[in-house]
Amino acid sequence: MTREEIVAQLAEILNEVAGVLPSEVTEEKSLVEELDVDSLAMAEVIVVAEERFGVALPEEEMKDMRRVLDIVLRVEKQLAS
Repeated sequence: MTREEIVAQLAEILNEVAGVLPSEVTEEKSLVEELDVDSLAMAEVIVVAEERFGVALPEEEMKDMRRVLDIVLRVEKQLAS
């Protein structure tokens, strides 16, 4: 799966869970400040992403996931292993 495909899937997830327009989702965007994803929605995004990508994204790392890229990099790492 390419990085672009991961970003596109995350855009869909963010749209489903938090109502974020997919066109607004880029790697550089801050999840909280720019995309208005609150902590409850963020937890749901992580759960859906784990299911969709077949990866494990530990809840304790959620605080370190500030940008879309932070999730993308973790998903890439999990898929590569």
